[in-house]
Amino acid sequence: MAGRRRWSTEEILDTAAELLRTSDAESFSVRKLAAALGTDSSSLYRHFRNKTELLRAVADRILTAAMDGYRPEGDWKQRITTLALRLRESFGEQPQLAAIWGRYASGGTGSRLVMEELLQALRASGLPDEKIPARYHRIAILIAALISSEAGVGAITPKEYEQGMEQFRVAVLGADPEHFPALAHFARDIRPLGADRRAAFEEILAAQLAHIEAQIP
Repeated sequence: MAGRRRWSTEEILDTAAELLRTSDAESFSVRKLAAALGTDSSSLYRHFRNKTELLRAVADRILTAAMDGYRPEGDWKQRITTLALRLRESFGEQPQLAAIWGRYASGGTGSRLVMEELLQALRASGLPDEKIPARYHRIAILIAALISSEAGVGAITPKEYEQGMEQFRVAVLGADPEHFPALAHFARDIRPLGADRRAAFEEILAAQLAHIEAQIP
């Protein structure tokens, strides 16, 4: 009788990423992954100690892919902006993994590549070394939060999106001026969260970089 097939780490991660395209971290489980592979959970625990470690590894692959072929160009602000947009694009193709990255972070090769480039760019800015860790931390949080937030919108179905738009129209355009005077005043100019997200992403990031630039001696 032939023995059970042994799956490689890469094959496991490929299948996990495919499952996560249509589910989230809560509904994803090692048991479901094992079933998709036609094996049992115990065989997967030889590669990953638990579900969290597995999810981190899947998210780290997106970071690694985003850094593939990356070459620093331009000044320090251009480097950080380019890096952030590469991450945004990579996670935009798999929005469920963006939420996982924002929640679980990662300590793999992809994560280290991103950290190294951010730190190198900040050093190139002329910012004193003692201020770089704190600035790095804020940029990393900002990028992860923006990408995770955008992914939340990108992961909803067309039906859910239309339901949300209808609720938005009711809440904004139907606001009672007596109870919500400011909302009623700006109602026709207020945009839903899903609108112009790339422009908002770049503008918010640029504001943070300008704040850092102001601290450079």
